[in-house]
Amino acid sequence: MTATALETYDPRTFRARTFDDAAAHFRDGTDTPRAYLERCLETIVACEPVVQAFAALNEAGARAAADASTARWKEGRPLSAIDGLPIGIKDLLETRDMPTQMGCEAYRDHCPQRDNAAVWALRQAGAVLLGKTVTAELGGSQPGPTRNPFDLARTPGGSSSGSAAAVAARMLPAAIGTQVGGSIIRPAGFCGNVALKPTQGGINRGERQATSMSTHGVHAGCLEDMWQVAIEIARRAGGDRGCAGLFGPPTPPAAVQPTRLIVLETEGWTVLDDLSKAGFAQLLESLQGAGVTLLRRSAHPWIEALEKAIGNAGAICNAITGWENRWAMRNLVDEHPDGVSQRAKNTLARAEAMSPEDYRAALLARETAQLCHARLAPLADAVITLSCPGPAPLWPGDVPGAPLAPHPTGNAVFNYPSSMLFAPAVTMPLMSVSGMPVGVQLMGQQHDDARITGLARWLLGTVPPVVVR
Repeated sequence: MTATALETYDPRTFRARTFDDAAAHFRDGTDTPRAYLERCLETIVACEPVVQAFAALNEAGARAAADASTARWKEGRPLSAIDGLPIGIKDLLETRDMPTQMGCEAYRDHCPQRDNAAVWALRQAGAVLLGKTVTAELGGSQPGPTRNPFDLARTPGGSSSGSAAAVAARMLPAAIGTQVGGSIIRPAGFCGNVALKPTQGGINRGERQATSMSTHGVHAGCLEDMWQVAIEIARRAGGDRGCAGLFGPPTPPAAVQPTRLIVLETEGWTVLDDLSKAGFAQLLESLQGAGVTLLRRSAHPWIEALEKAIGNAGAICNAITGWENRWAMRNLVDEHPDGVSQRAKNTLARAEAMSPEDYRAALLARETAQLCHARLAPLADAVITLSCPGPAPLWPGDVPGAPLAPHPTGNAVFNYPSSMLFAPAVTMPLMSVSGMPVGVQLMGQQHDDARITGLARWLLGTVPPVVVR
């Protein structure tokens, strides 16, 4: 690890840390979960001082859990396929043995001493909870200290910044993130991870039920680990209240070639840089060369209708989330006026300027967009688009006395659609632009999580990654 970055990113040669291929060695005794954990810790020692992905570490607890896992594998009775997998937990989720500070000064040293539902399920599956990963303040847009491992001057994305960076820097094979607007898929796209943002309600959020678009998801170094972590949680904790939960096989879905994909522009197309556009065009050409039919907005009026319905997705998502968060935020600001950032206060002010009619209008727009999306199901296997609007932006920090930057962790413009549509999305590290990762995502119909994971597996194994400079 240098003082500037891990390396120039090239998706053709970069190798993330993975766990799926370790199980065979655990079975035959040539490796152990404890030894695997120690390799993760060695990487953390080397990288964490500059990447700053963790809000808290629990090395002692992780070593004890890894030792218990080692004994289970030796006896031939692992609890699950992820028994012994070291994992990071985004510091919005409660953990009984580590603080939950939410990137917010008002929650400094907050220790609830209980587990989030997904955290509980991971422990039941034998996963090794190594640390809490940095989140932007309260899951919003005020950045934490984490830096992009491939260029320390750039953001890793938000709000799951620590989860994305820890996986990208090979400190962990997997980490839990959350998304309301774009907080799983965007940072994964900026950091070269695979990640799943499930169907809304697919993974039980436990105590984090305040907003109607929040989801738990998984960052990982490979698709196999991504799926296995998600399904092991869902098999134990289920989905959110009133939701059916994540559907799919108990092992990673097999690769499936898509027949037709809809190329979705979203409102992000107008802010996308030319190099990223060129790289995406090259990737789409490869798909067509492999026999996949691509449908664009001009191909069918239903596609055009969806593009129009999500044309202001960012404003719709922000209005809904702001309104739903305003009560808790008002109480927090009143109780801790100096413990909440000005960015968060500005968000609260915009929400408090809304009326119930504004909220209802946003809900109606969301419902209309969902109906437009559902109507596309017979037309194609999935939607394909970018995961982020080009490479992660430079982030030097706020300038005292100057207006606050509008998107310090990057623009979620390509992510709002899947959030408002309650649709599953998988991002894949298939592009590099100017030496930085740029993710490509597949989005499916609600409860198509396993299907798009299989499609993504095919893309990752078939389509050559694109490098543009």
